[in-house]
Amino acid sequence: MDVMTWTIDREWRVVMSREWDVLGPFPIHAREQHFLSPAFPLDLSKNIDLTRTYPSAYADGGYVSWSKANSDEHGNLKVSHPNIRWEQLRATEGWAALQHHNVLRTYFTVYPPDSKQGSAEADPRLRVECLQGAYFSILPDDETTWATHVSEWHMGNVYALERAPVQFVSLPTSPCRDKTTRYQVVLGGSYEIRLFGDPRSYNSEHPILSINFTISIDTLPSLETSPYLVTPVLHAPAHDVIPDFIYGRPFSSTLGIGLRNVDFCRNTKSISGWWTVVSAVIPPCAGLGLSLCNLSTTTRLAPTQTHILTLEFQPGPGVIPIDITELPVDITISPFHAESACGDVDEQRVFRVNVLIRHIPMWTSVSYTAIRATYNLGFSNPTIFLVLPPRYSDKEGEGGLKEPILALHGAGVDIINQTFWADSLPRQDRAWVIIPSGRTSWGLDWHGPSAADAFAAVTALHDVLCRGFMDWNYPRDTKLIVVGHSNGGQGAWYIASRWPDKVKAVVAAAGYIKSQAYVPWTMSRFAHFIDPALRAVLETSLLPDDNDLFLSNLAHTHVLAIHGGMDDNVPSWHTREAVSVLREWNPDADVTYHEEPGQPHWWFEVLNNARVQAFLDRVCCSSYDAPKTKCRKFTLTVAVPAESGPMGGWRVHALEVPGRLGRLEVCEDDEGGVNVKASNISVVSFDLSKASVHKLVINSQNIPHASMEARTIWLEQDTNRNSTSWKVVDSYVENFQQPYGRAQAILSADGIIDIVIPSLHHSSELSAALRITHNLRTYHLLDARIVSAHEAENGLVCGGNMVVIGCADSLLVKDLLRRSQSEWSHEGGAWILNDKKFNTPTSGLLFLVKRTSSTANTALFLQSSDAGGLERALRLFPIRTGVLVPDWLVVDEGADRIGAGGAEGAGSNDGKWGFNARMSWLN
Repeated sequence: MDVMTWTIDREWRVVMSREWDVLGPFPIHAREQHFLSPAFPLDLSKNIDLTRTYPSAYADGGYVSWSKANSDEHGNLKVSHPNIRWEQLRATEGWAALQHHNVLRTYFTVYPPDSKQGSAEADPRLRVECLQGAYFSILPDDETTWATHVSEWHMGNVYALERAPVQFVSLPTSPCRDKTTRYQVVLGGSYEIRLFGDPRSYNSEHPILSINFTISIDTLPSLETSPYLVTPVLHAPAHDVIPDFIYGRPFSSTLGIGLRNVDFCRNTKSISGWWTVVSAVIPPCAGLGLSLCNLSTTTRLAPTQTHILTLEFQPGPGVIPIDITELPVDITISPFHAESACGDVDEQRVFRVNVLIRHIPMWTSVSYTAIRATYNLGFSNPTIFLVLPPRYSDKEGEGGLKEPILALHGAGVDIINQTFWADSLPRQDRAWVIIPSGRTSWGLDWHGPSAADAFAAVTALHDVLCRGFMDWNYPRDTKLIVVGHSNGGQGAWYIASRWPDKVKAVVAAAGYIKSQAYVPWTMSRFAHFIDPALRAVLETSLLPDDNDLFLSNLAHTHVLAIHGGMDDNVPSWHTREAVSVLREWNPDADVTYHEEPGQPHWWFEVLNNARVQAFLDRVCCSSYDAPKTKCRKFTLTVAVPAESGPMGGWRVHALEVPGRLGRLEVCEDDEGGVNVKASNISVVSFDLSKASVHKLVINSQNIPHASMEARTIWLEQDTNRNSTSWKVVDSYVENFQQPYGRAQAILSADGIIDIVIPSLHHSSELSAALRITHNLRTYHLLDARIVSAHEAENGLVCGGNMVVIGCADSLLVKDLLRRSQSEWSHEGGAWILNDKKFNTPTSGLLFLVKRTSSTANTALFLQSSDAGGLERALRLFPIRTGVLVPDWLVVDEGADRIGAGGAEGAGSNDGKWGFNARMSWLN
């Protein structure tokens, strides 16, 4: 029989067909599936007609029809279209023509338990694994019901990320208890070059989309009667974050224990299945002499949620014997009730988890092991990174320790379970090599929060060394040398050019310039429908990622750029062009380009060779206290001040028009005079410890010398006069922060993200919140806590970034809008901005505001007037890079068919988080 079958002891069974109906290919660009309906070009309010053909520019004759594909017994599915003349398409459009979208459909059947005992239990729930598929939805088999059914789209594990949490999905309708029930699966599958590569790399003349899709049943009887369920919360060891032990003590103090809530009850009239962690202790009876500190942030798990319990090892004299490889931890949990944070003591449950620990020997000059270290991001997100110790301490030999090397891995590289990246990096005599995770093996391409993770790892290692390895430490404010390969090479260009004063030198291997140059958008669907002004506004959300625009910031930095001459993954021209642009800014720049003839994208010695080591030795030869070579003329380019550092002591804090580039041209003369030209900049500062300034001119305006007595000069444009002028201010609000220019700022969280919904009862808002928590943990290893609007109004939130789903008429939303001074308002059932009313029934809205006027934390609103609009807004939640979502965006059902061309409005906020007329578009 042509089916796949899974069975479990709890009697419910699911049988899934191996045969898939396939419709495609359709041209799209790499991230367009977040705007388009995942079922495009189908209209899922109508029956699927397998005899119908659909327009596609890829096919001879201009139309494609349905075809068949079959998965194997493990759910592996390969989809290709050998009838398409791919070679002709790529001859003119290159890789852009290989990217395409498919919609797939299959069936599965749910079999009820043979025993009548389970008939009164909650509906079975599905465990779904969707690897390298974009989105999927479970639909009733009866297509006549689709006209009133709103499809819930679940994001697949597109990158096949390791340690992804279990994905639970509710059935759209209750299955029959006395006969089988059939359902349909609709899946959007997109071929992306970054994911699957050039087909020629796997010896194919046509692209092959590879997806793994499996479904099983995860039925959980009630807690009182089940012989299988010991506790409603289980240990999820794949999510543990544990440091290595050296000399029997943890190298770093932070640890995280993965927990998964397996309690589930789909009851629309009560709140159940929510659990709170009360405490976690190492039992004294274990006799290990080690204790834990419970952090103050409450850990509450929603039904189906995977969450990391963050703990700290307490300093103590205890030493763990090397033969002890498991650490017992007793965790107390309590059911959450609407009327109280924790249940009664008699409702509490205690369960034990055994956490695996790894002992490694102390390093020496001749032997070492890559050390697993941890730190705590905002008291709620334990994070792991690796370090390679130097051969010699600060007290051994001459010269002392040098700047640490920050080594950024490529896309898809798991630094914990894949050792080749750490093994390929050259160990240094007097410098630590720090290997951050970027949160996951893909992260955000080392942009935004992934870059913040890299810097945090450097600070965390300094703090670790302060506690037990002082002879091996470096200054807390150390400069860095950044190296990277592939996506990490691109990340090296990114980090060095955004924080030029922080980075002393760069080794960038096989990096691409920017995503739009990697695979052009020439085959995008929205390009055929979009207003050019709207397109320009949307593309401002990619401005912060465009490395070529920021190479002025590296014109006075030591750079070694490397590329393989036969790279079929990232073409060599990317690095050649980056070097060319850099030299345009400074023909005398210390930049060396080496192209290794005949080498592919990766070879083991790409960073471990005499040329790279000679470069590192040259740039590291000076000690920390040695005077630095000073550049006399430079240009600082900035797009997002909050994600940019100073250059030559000058720092941009605010742009005149957010969404556009800001540039600061600085020229120093021999007498200590400084002439500055500021373009699209409204606030700037200068650190006087970097140089002695006797005269300062900015935009032809003299700045009084008397104002330069402070350590830092703050300058801002004076908006109270008719003409543009600059004034010196004694100080500036330290937590002042301009808009980021894109909704992706919500991921720059230094703690748990609060997701606020109207209530904790079963609803479309709760479903959306659960999907966001799953995606945050899958793609960024970030935890989120779901709270009701009532809880948030009473201060029961974590205080970091917040996502607000619905709740439009709540006191919380009114208060947030008031305190953030936002120009958004909700009146008469419609959202309004700049007198434009958004009240189309199918619209989905996303907009970013500050949580308060005096903090840097943000709140992202996901709003809609119906469930379909919420689904559109949810797909645009900025989980991945390259999605065109600025500070605010409104789309309607037209986006399902024409992508970003279906936007009703979009824009960046102005410098005070208000409406930015110059960088906004309204239909």
